[in-house]
Amino acid sequence: MKEEAKKPDLVVFNEETQRYDAALKPYGTSASSPVIKPTNTATWTGDGVRRVNKILKGKFDEVKKEYEMLMEKFQYNDMLYNAKFGFEPIIGETYHLYLNKKEELFLSIIEPSQWDLEHKGSFRLNSDKMWEKVEELTNQEE
Repeated sequence: MKEEAKKPDLVVFNEETQRYDAALKPYGTSASSPVIKPTNTATWTGDGVRRVNKILKGKFDEVKKEYEMLMEKFQYNDMLYNAKFGFEPIIGETYHLYLNKKEELFLSIIEPSQWDLEHKGSFRLNSDKMWEKVEELTNQEE
């Protein structure tokens, strides 16, 4: 077998197609071609990292807020289901949680304005049997 002569480095010859294809290359192939310089991607990368971090922090804050709300609901429900009451609460009705003189929590239908006991909050039982805190309205003078 006869070895083929090696082409000089300046000659662009494609061994697979057996053709000269310098004009088909996406880059310069002669010594007078413009210099190929790697692009500085540090700015692009830094910007991307900042954007991704901002998006992820926003999502994390949303999840954290939702978690805190769920924990608050859990604590209210745990507190109310462990409170003392001598009646079966009705779904949709508002009840008031108090601390008695023995430092025990108990549920009542009596409004806070009609009693001197320490009022811990007002709650409504929803159809899922989950207690929801009722925000108290203050009387505003007109």
